[in-house]
Amino acid sequence: MAAKCKILTVFGTRPEAIKLFPLVHALAADGRFDSRVCITAQHRQMLDQVLAIADITPDHDLDLMTPGQTLDALTARALIEVGKVLDAEKPDWVVVQGDTTTVMAGAIAAYYRQIPVCHVEAGLRSGDLHHPWPEEGNRRIVGSFAALHCAPTTTARDALLRENVDPATVHVTGNTVIDALQWVTRRIEQDPSLASGLTQLEARFAGKRIIGMTSHRRENFGGGMLNIADAVKRIASRPDVAVIFPVHLNPNVRAVMNDALAGLDNVALIEPLDYPHFARLLAISHLMLTDSGGVQEEAPALGKPVLVMRETTERPEGVAAGTAKLVGTDADRIVAETERLLDDEAAYAAMARAHNPFGDGHAASRIVDLLAG
Repeated sequence: MAAKCKILTVFGTRPEAIKLFPLVHALAADGRFDSRVCITAQHRQMLDQVLAIADITPDHDLDLMTPGQTLDALTARALIEVGKVLDAEKPDWVVVQGDTTTVMAGAIAAYYRQIPVCHVEAGLRSGDLHHPWPEEGNRRIVGSFAALHCAPTTTARDALLRENVDPATVHVTGNTVIDALQWVTRRIEQDPSLASGLTQLEARFAGKRIIGMTSHRRENFGGGMLNIADAVKRIASRPDVAVIFPVHLNPNVRAVMNDALAGLDNVALIEPLDYPHFARLLAISHLMLTDSGGVQEEAPALGKPVLVMRETTERPEGVAAGTAKLVGTDADRIVAETERLLDDEAAYAAMARAHNPFGDGHAASRIVDLLAG
């Protein structure tokens, strides 16, 4: 009998875990593979929530998160510690997803050992190395030597081909985030208690249109965050609107948002949500205000318009399809675009009904087949 192909999947943050658990599930269920999981725990608490929901127990937990850690310290520790795991496991493939420090360091550790890298969600490009930072640099680095590029869209594929990546190594698979969202939605339907923690807020804001909110981008720290907070304060002064804002654990976010928004009647500043509760927030929201990448993909799958509080996006497909709109971090612009969607039914309908370009929920099975060769 032929030896099984050994896959080591490496990730470290909540968004990576969400986008990789459908693939980890698919690999574990496929007899062609010996699947192993290594986490760096670059995000500890928020990562563990996803692992619990998805019922994934890592084979290697590096637990690298320390308070106030610099990017170079994290990179160095991840590179060395993932390297030790690679030396012990000797996998046939290393799988990484996206553009975090874990992704970059894990991929380089594999490259140093001439282990082929499969890059899930390959080919995202904003065109600006400083927006988002350091993610744009991280994904370009991995894209320069990955052996298998799983592009979520044709736009991402074309970006890789423009960088002279071998076309034989680039495949459009769709985005695994849609697989994940469909999976967790089914789980909530089977067991509503998984996402019952928002029930009190839903009752408190009954009759109001809920705006779901996320904000955590490094490039928005400082002035951008202050502008976003000012915009939300102004939007929430409307009696017909309520804002539910799971506030990121980063103190650069928390301090600004608490100062500006704590105690407002129509704003709920809440702790970060686990994945089922975040899916529930998407479902009950009229629209999403975000600087997150993943929300630009998830919200349109549920027919929710997205206003992106960034100057650039590496997901232009959503903007081109009309499901998302770039509004930057100017407070006046954020308020104006939000009010347009609240007050102009035609403008809202055009975004809500636009086609979601990010996939059909079968990306993981396509990636598994590519790894099987």
